[in-house]
Amino acid sequence: MSETVAVIGDGAMGTICAVMLAENGIAVRLWSAFPDAADALAHTRENTRFLPGVRLPESVEVTGEDAAALAGASMALSAVPTQFVRSVWGRLAEHCPAGLPICSAAKGIENGTLLRPTEILLDVLDAGRPADGRAVAVLSGPSIAPEIARRLPATVAVASDSPDLAERVQEMISRPYFRVYTNPDVVGVETAGATKNVIAIAAGMLDGLEAGDNAKAALLTRGVVEIARLGVALGARPETFHGLAGVGDLVTTCYSPVGRNRSFGEAIGRGKSVEQALAATQSVVEGVATTRGVLELASRHGVEMPITEAIHGVLFAGRPPKDAIADLMTRPLKAEG
Repeated sequence: MSETVAVIGDGAMGTICAVMLAENGIAVRLWSAFPDAADALAHTRENTRFLPGVRLPESVEVTGEDAAALAGASMALSAVPTQFVRSVWGRLAEHCPAGLPICSAAKGIENGTLLRPTEILLDVLDAGRPADGRAVAVLSGPSIAPEIARRLPATVAVASDSPDLAERVQEMISRPYFRVYTNPDVVGVETAGATKNVIAIAAGMLDGLEAGDNAKAALLTRGVVEIARLGVALGARPETFHGLAGVGDLVTTCYSPVGRNRSFGEAIGRGKSVEQALAATQSVVEGVATTRGVLELASRHGVEMPITEAIHGVLFAGRPPKDAIADLMTRPLKAEG
């Protein structure tokens, strides 16, 4: 079967996915929400804002036109930050064929609705249609885009309720340096991808405070417990949180020097305000908005998430990072679990 993939979103992940698909001989159209950016990328073949130094193959078509975005596509890959999925796909909805399968690469929880990215897609595109009308998938795991662009080895998971779609995505985007496993647990993979960004902000704060490796190791360990606790309450499989989309993605996000959420947390730990830390990056720091949504989900399902509560206090209540860490260290003593 000949495939044509529409990559929606020209950030770092969308760009590198377009590159890998093209390397596999897939016809690719990369859509930008900003026509000027699309024109520049089509001309220079380099995403200087989000992935400088990486050349976009000549075979990749670039467009900023909504009507052209999904024309003739057999599949779409949505690489739009979670808080913009609804507005972007609402804008493209009239051009989206019924039943077009979509793979999401976003990580987060939508504020207000508390929906995961694949749920947002179905809500925007298929409200009122049969629930089995469109197959969706999610691509997630330890996948720092600049490293993938350098052809450094990376391994991720693609999850879908449709085994056929998961296998299609696996076949289309796997490269010698980019290994993809299939996974049936969409809820778990998306929940892990969202919540790990909150823990990464906490890890960055520890780095900024120079709290040491012991503290960071403890944070990651207890972070996995916290993430899994929420995921299981939402219906996820416990084993997902010990796999690539769980602990694998968490470790990368919490240790990578270029990780947006960790770097943002580090800036706060070193004394910058939330506003100053956000202004210092060109990319969307998904963990900030996600912290609100995750805490709301936890409250709704009666799940205890002390790390997320501490980060929420720093981000939205002006709690000093050092005090938030001290609060975690002085919680009542208990058995591990």
